[in-house]
Amino acid sequence: MFIYTVDDQLSLKLIGHEDAEELFQLSDQSRDHLRTWLPWIDFTKTVEDTQGFIKSSLKRYAENNGWTVCILWEGRIAGIVDFHELDYNNKRTSIGYWMGEEFKGRGLLTRACRELFDYAFHTLGMNRIEIRAAEQNVKSRAVPERLGFVQEGLIRSAALLYDEYTDHVVYGMLKKDWVKEPLDV
Repeated sequence: MFIYTVDDQLSLKLIGHEDAEELFQLSDQSRDHLRTWLPWIDFTKTVEDTQGFIKSSLKRYAENNGWTVCILWEGRIAGIVDFHELDYNNKRTSIGYWMGEEFKGRGLLTRACRELFDYAFHTLGMNRIEIRAAEQNVKSRAVPERLGFVQEGLIRSAALLYDEYTDHVVYGMLKKDWVKEPLDV
C-alpha cells in the first residue's frame, strides 16, 4: 500500500483491509473519548464492524467519490481523516477526522490535514474544503482554526447525539485563500 511520508515520524496511507485489527483496537481503547462526539463508536463492537467501515471506504475510493486515510505515527495508526463525497462538478469536498486518545495533543491531526488539504487543492483540483464540528467540540474546531479556515456559520440542531441535538460550526477554505505555511503545533 502507498504511504506518503510527512516527516520521519508522521506518514499517511490509504486505509486497507490489513488495518482492521489495529484500527479497531485504537477505536476500542479510545471508546470513552470518541463517544463524546461520535455516535458510530457504539456500533463498532467488533473487528468485523471495522472491516465493514473499511470496505465502504474502499468502495468510495474505487468510485472516485472520497477516501479515508490512516494517520501513522511512528508506524502505528493514530487516527483517521475521511474525505467525504468529492464533488468534481463544483470542485468541493468535506472532511471528518478523529484521533486515538493516546495520540492527542501532538499536533498530528493538524499536520496530516495540512498535507491532505494541499493535495486536495493542488492535485485533485478542489476549490473548497468544508469542515463541520460540534460547537462544543473545541479540540475538533481547533484544526480548521489553526489552518486558517474561515468560520462561515452555525447550523442549529445539526445532529442528534445521544438524544440531544448539537449545533455544528461550519468552516470553509477556498483554494485562492489556501497558504501552506509552516506550522507551530
